[in-house]
Amino acid sequence: MRFPTPLLAGRLLKRYKRFLADVALDGRADPVTAHCPNPGGMLGLDSPGSAVFLSASDRPSRKLPWTLEIVAVDGTLVGINTGLPNHLVAEALAAGRIAELRGYPGVRREVPYGARSRIDLLLEAPGRAPTFVEVKNVHLCRRPGLAEFPDCVTARGAKHLDELAAMARQGARAVMLYVVQRADCQAFALAGDLDPGYAAAFARARAAGVEAYAYACGVERDGIALENPLPLAI
Repeated sequence: MRFPTPLLAGRLLKRYKRFLADVALDGRADPVTAHCPNPGGMLGLDSPGSAVFLSASDRPSRKLPWTLEIVAVDGTLVGINTGLPNHLVAEALAAGRIAELRGYPGVRREVPYGARSRIDLLLEAPGRAPTFVEVKNVHLCRRPGLAEFPDCVTARGAKHLDELAAMARQGARAVMLYVVQRADCQAFALAGDLDPGYAAAFARARAAGVEAYAYACGVERDGIALENPLPLAI
Protein backbone atom coordinates (compact mmCIF):
# COMPACT_ATOMS: atom_id res chain seq x y z
CA MET A 1 0.00 0.00 0.00
CA ARG A 2 1.48 3.30 -1.11
CA PHE A 3 0.55 6.62 0.42
CA PRO A 4 -1.06 8.76 -2.29
CA THR A 5 1.08 11.77 -1.36
CA PRO A 6 4.42 12.00 0.47
CA LEU A 7 4.16 11.98 4.24
CA LEU A 8 5.23 15.10 6.08
CA ALA A 9 7.75 14.86 8.93
CA GLY A 10 7.41 16.51 12.30
CA ARG A 11 7.64 16.14 16.06
CA LEU A 12 4.81 15.07 18.32
CA LEU A 13 3.89 17.75 20.83
CA LYS A 14 1.05 15.87 22.54
CA ARG A 15 -1.68 13.33 21.95
CA TYR A 16 -4.98 13.96 23.70
CA LYS A 17 -8.64 12.95 23.69
CA ARG A 18 -7.41 9.72 22.02
CA PHE A 19 -8.07 10.98 18.49
CA LEU A 20 -6.14 14.27 18.42
CA ALA A 21 -2.43 15.02 18.19
CA ASP A 22 -0.59 18.34 18.05
CA VAL A 23 2.45 18.17 15.79
CA ALA A 24 5.24 20.61 14.96
CA LEU A 25 5.78 20.00 11.24
CA ASP A 26 9.27 20.48 9.85
CA GLY A 27 9.60 23.86 8.18
CA ARG A 28 6.39 25.31 9.65
CA ALA A 29 6.28 27.97 12.32
CA ASP A 30 2.91 26.99 13.77
CA PRO A 31 1.92 23.50 14.98
CA VAL A 32 -0.97 21.61 13.39
CA THR A 33 -3.65 19.42 14.95
CA ALA A 34 -3.89 16.01 13.32
CA HIS A 35 -6.40 13.20 13.52
CA CYS A 36 -4.96 10.23 15.42
CA PRO A 37 -6.62 7.12 13.91
CA ASN A 38 -5.94 4.90 16.90
CA PRO A 39 -8.29 4.41 19.86
CA GLY A 40 -5.80 2.31 21.83
CA GLY A 41 -3.34 3.18 24.54
CA MET A 42 -0.41 3.61 22.12
CA LEU A 43 2.00 2.61 24.88
CA GLY A 44 5.48 3.84 24.07
CA LEU A 45 4.29 5.63 20.93
CA ASP A 46 2.92 8.93 22.19
CA SER A 47 5.91 10.49 23.91
CA PRO A 48 6.29 14.23 23.25
CA GLY A 49 9.22 14.88 20.94
CA SER A 50 8.84 11.63 18.99
CA ALA A 51 9.47 11.85 15.26
CA VAL A 52 6.15 11.38 13.43
CA PHE A 53 4.87 11.40 9.87
CA LEU A 54 1.54 12.78 8.71
CA SER A 55 -0.56 12.34 5.60
CA ALA A 56 -2.52 15.27 4.20
CA SER A 57 -5.95 15.38 2.61
CA ASP A 58 -7.55 18.14 0.56
CA ARG A 59 -11.09 16.80 0.92
CA PRO A 60 -13.38 19.67 1.97
CA SER A 61 -15.42 17.32 4.17
CA ARG A 62 -12.45 16.70 6.46
CA LYS A 63 -12.49 18.65 9.71
CA LEU A 64 -8.75 18.06 10.09
CA PRO A 65 -6.66 17.70 6.92
CA TRP A 66 -3.79 15.94 8.72
CA THR A 67 -3.62 12.29 9.82
CA LEU A 68 -0.96 10.76 12.04
CA GLU A 69 0.30 7.65 10.20
CA ILE A 70 3.73 6.67 11.53
CA VAL A 71 5.73 7.14 14.74
CA ALA A 72 9.47 6.54 14.87
CA VAL A 73 10.67 4.67 17.99
CA ASP A 74 14.35 3.83 18.52
CA GLY A 75 14.96 3.98 14.78
CA THR A 76 11.93 1.83 13.89
CA LEU A 77 8.98 3.16 11.94
CA VAL A 78 5.68 2.04 13.46
CA GLY A 79 2.33 2.32 11.68
CA ILE A 80 -0.39 3.39 14.11
CA ASN A 81 -3.35 3.84 11.74
CA THR A 82 -5.83 1.10 12.73
CA GLY A 83 -7.77 1.70 9.53
CA LEU A 84 -4.98 0.35 7.31
CA PRO A 85 -4.61 -3.36 8.26
CA ASN A 86 -7.76 -4.47 6.40
CA HIS A 87 -6.38 -2.87 3.23
CA LEU A 88 -2.94 -4.38 3.83
CA VAL A 89 -4.43 -7.86 4.25
CA ALA A 90 -6.67 -7.53 1.18
CA GLU A 91 -3.65 -6.47 -0.86
CA ALA A 92 -1.57 -9.37 0.47
CA LEU A 93 -4.38 -11.84 -0.25
CA ALA A 94 -4.59 -10.68 -3.84
CA ALA A 95 -0.83 -11.20 -4.20
CA GLY A 96 -0.93 -14.62 -2.53
CA ARG A 97 1.42 -13.54 0.27
CA ILE A 98 -0.57 -15.12 3.12
CA ALA A 99 0.10 -18.83 2.73
CA GLU A 100 -2.58 -19.87 5.22
CA LEU A 101 -5.29 -18.03 3.26
CA ARG A 102 -4.56 -18.88 -0.37
CA GLY A 103 -7.10 -20.34 -2.74
CA TYR A 104 -10.11 -18.11 -2.11
CA PRO A 105 -11.25 -16.28 -5.26
CA GLY A 106 -14.06 -14.53 -3.40
CA VAL A 107 -13.21 -11.83 -0.88
CA ARG A 108 -15.88 -9.65 0.69
CA ARG A 109 -15.37 -6.94 3.28
CA GLU A 110 -17.45 -5.82 6.24
CA VAL A 111 -20.02 -8.60 5.95
CA PRO A 112 -22.65 -8.63 8.75
CA TYR A 113 -22.47 -11.64 11.07
CA GLY A 114 -22.84 -12.59 14.71
CA ALA A 115 -24.48 -10.24 17.18
CA ARG A 116 -24.65 -7.02 15.17
CA SER A 117 -21.02 -7.26 14.07
CA ARG A 118 -19.25 -7.16 10.72
CA ILE A 119 -16.44 -9.50 9.80
CA ASP A 120 -13.41 -7.73 8.34
CA LEU A 121 -13.00 -10.23 5.49
CA LEU A 122 -15.14 -13.13 4.35
CA LEU A 123 -13.26 -15.52 2.05
CA GLU A 124 -15.22 -17.84 -0.22
CA ALA A 125 -14.34 -20.62 -2.66
CA PRO A 126 -16.37 -23.36 -4.35
CA GLY A 127 -16.38 -26.54 -2.31
CA ARG A 128 -14.85 -24.91 0.76
CA ALA A 129 -16.41 -23.67 3.98
CA PRO A 130 -16.59 -19.88 4.25
CA THR A 131 -13.64 -18.38 6.10
CA PHE A 132 -14.25 -15.53 8.54
CA VAL A 133 -11.15 -13.37 9.05
CA GLU A 134 -10.91 -10.82 11.84
CA VAL A 135 -7.96 -8.42 11.52
CA LYS A 136 -6.30 -6.53 14.38
CA ASN A 137 -3.60 -3.87 14.25
CA VAL A 138 -0.56 -4.48 16.45
CA HIS A 139 1.97 -1.82 17.37
CA LEU A 140 2.92 -2.61 20.99
CA CYS A 141 6.46 -3.80 21.72
CA ARG A 142 7.53 -3.77 25.36
CA ARG A 143 10.32 -6.33 25.09
CA PRO A 144 12.84 -6.34 22.23
CA GLY A 145 11.60 -8.43 19.34
CA LEU A 146 8.17 -9.26 20.80
CA ALA A 147 4.97 -7.75 19.40
CA GLU A 148 1.95 -7.81 21.72
CA PHE A 149 -1.80 -7.25 21.56
CA PRO A 150 -3.80 -5.54 22.95
CA ASP A 151 -2.24 -2.40 24.41
CA CYS A 152 -5.29 -1.65 26.56
CA VAL A 153 -8.58 -3.26 27.56
CA THR A 154 -10.71 -4.06 24.51
CA ALA A 155 -14.14 -5.49 25.25
CA ARG A 156 -14.91 -5.18 21.54
CA GLY A 157 -11.91 -7.35 20.69
CA ALA A 158 -13.04 -10.04 23.14
CA LYS A 159 -16.53 -9.94 21.60
CA HIS A 160 -15.05 -10.50 18.15
CA LEU A 161 -13.16 -13.56 19.40
CA ASP A 162 -16.32 -15.03 20.89
CA GLU A 163 -18.16 -14.48 17.62
CA LEU A 164 -15.38 -16.15 15.65
CA ALA A 165 -15.63 -19.08 18.05
CA ALA A 166 -19.36 -19.32 17.34
CA MET A 167 -18.67 -19.45 13.59
CA ALA A 168 -16.09 -22.20 14.10
CA ARG A 169 -18.55 -24.25 16.14
CA GLN A 170 -21.07 -23.93 13.28
CA GLY A 171 -18.59 -25.48 10.84
CA ALA A 172 -17.07 -22.39 9.25
CA ARG A 173 -13.37 -21.66 9.21
CA ALA A 174 -12.52 -18.78 11.53
CA VAL A 175 -9.20 -16.90 11.57
CA MET A 176 -7.76 -14.23 13.84
CA LEU A 177 -5.05 -12.34 11.95
CA TYR A 178 -2.74 -9.93 13.77
CA VAL A 179 -1.05 -7.33 11.57
CA VAL A 180 2.15 -6.03 13.17
CA GLN A 181 2.85 -2.60 11.69
CA ARG A 182 6.54 -2.64 12.55
CA ALA A 183 9.52 -4.63 11.29
CA ASP A 184 11.55 -5.02 14.50
CA CYS A 185 9.64 -7.97 15.99
CA GLN A 186 10.39 -11.67 15.59
CA ALA A 187 7.44 -13.13 17.52
CA PHE A 188 3.92 -12.29 18.68
CA ALA A 189 2.25 -12.76 22.07
CA LEU A 190 -0.84 -11.66 23.94
CA ALA A 191 -0.54 -8.88 26.52
CA GLY A 192 -2.64 -10.76 29.04
CA ASP A 193 -1.49 -8.55 31.88
CA LEU A 194 -3.02 -5.53 30.16
CA ASP A 195 -6.32 -7.26 29.34
CA PRO A 196 -6.96 -10.61 31.04
CA GLY A 197 -10.47 -10.67 29.54
CA TYR A 198 -9.09 -10.64 26.02
CA ALA A 199 -6.62 -13.41 26.85
CA ALA A 200 -9.47 -15.51 28.24
CA ALA A 201 -11.56 -14.90 25.09
CA PHE A 202 -8.57 -15.90 22.96
CA ALA A 203 -8.25 -19.17 24.87
CA ARG A 204 -11.97 -19.87 24.38
CA ALA A 205 -11.68 -19.13 20.67
CA ARG A 206 -8.69 -21.40 20.18
CA ALA A 207 -10.47 -24.21 22.03
CA ALA A 208 -13.41 -23.78 19.63
CA GLY A 209 -11.14 -24.15 16.60
CA VAL A 210 -10.32 -20.53 15.71
CA GLU A 211 -6.94 -20.24 13.95
CA ALA A 212 -4.52 -17.44 14.81
CA TYR A 213 -1.70 -15.97 12.73
CA ALA A 214 0.55 -12.94 12.95
CA TYR A 215 2.31 -11.14 10.11
CA ALA A 216 4.86 -8.35 10.29
CA CYS A 217 4.89 -5.36 7.96
CA GLY A 218 7.58 -3.41 6.25
CA VAL A 219 6.94 0.22 7.15
CA GLU A 220 8.44 3.00 5.06
CA ARG A 221 7.64 6.66 4.60
CA ASP A 222 6.19 6.00 1.16
CA GLY A 223 4.16 2.91 2.00
CA ILE A 224 3.42 -0.13 4.16
CA ALA A 225 3.18 -3.79 3.10
CA LEU A 226 2.42 -7.09 4.81
CA GLU A 227 5.57 -9.21 4.61
CA ASN A 228 6.57 -12.17 6.78
CA PRO A 229 4.76 -14.44 9.28
CA LEU A 230 5.69 -14.33 12.95
CA PRO A 231 5.59 -17.30 15.33
CA LEU A 232 3.07 -17.11 18.16
CA ALA A 233 4.69 -17.12 21.60
CA ILE A 234 1.44 -18.12 23.28
